[in-house]
Amino acid sequence: MLLDQIDCAILGELLARPKAGVRDYARTLGLARGTVQARLDRLTEQGVVGDYAPALSHAALGFPVLAFIHIQLQQGSLELFTKELASLAQVVEAHSVTGDADVLCRVVARDNTDLEAVIQAILDVGGVVRTRTEIALTERVPRRDISLLQELATTAPQSSRTTVQVDDHS
Repeated sequence: MLLDQIDCAILGELLARPKAGVRDYARTLGLARGTVQARLDRLTEQGVVGDYAPALSHAALGFPVLAFIHIQLQQGSLELFTKELASLAQVVEAHSVTGDADVLCRVVARDNTDLEAVIQAILDVGGVVRTRTEIALTERVPRRDISLLQELATTAPQSSRTTVQVDDHS
């Protein structure tokens, strides 16, 4: 989908001030509330906005250990493995990948002993051949979308209605 500068500006406001309402976004951007709402609805329907849930701190929830587990699988076991993997609460993200591993998981744990239990639970899932675990020490660049949005806005077409600026609110 092709986003224009207004879409980018609305998304920038949503990222910078997720608790603000559509009326506030409209006021800040100098747009009609209905325009902002219609565009947000379209962006949500098209999958650009995937979720309105808050980003939780796993560490603050009592899971300060973050690890990445590379998993090699037996051929043909990916679908069943994925279903079983999804039942493990401490697996917070998993992706099929290229390279030596078939799946890369992001997991959280209470401590190293708990991490070992999570790894063992993954090993107990059918189809696992081998795992390799890396523990994250320090987050150097947190997840960020504003910089991508700013890059996109530089090449996005201008709307015929108005031009708005995507600001870095951080």
